[in-house]
Amino acid sequence: PKPAAAPITGNVVASPMPGRILQVLVAPGDTVAKGQDVVILEAMKMENSIMSDYAGTVKQVLVAEGETVAVDTPLVEIA
Repeated sequence: PKPAAAPITGNVVASPMPGRILQVLVAPGDTVAKGQDVVILEAMKMENSIMSDYAGTVKQVLVAEGETVAVDTPLVEIA
């Protein structure tokens, strides 16, 4: 995994399974609600919506579309 652009100090939405990032649905500065989809992850030929467990503002997006991630990889930081 690539190093974070900044130290992670907020809440992190992590990948629940290994897969490939199909789409990042949020950008830094976006406001997200608890339960809102933030990333679409392709795993085992299925598209999985990864939702935020937190409400707040997106501080940084830690992955790029097309990137392959492992389980527990930080995807989005929410402050």
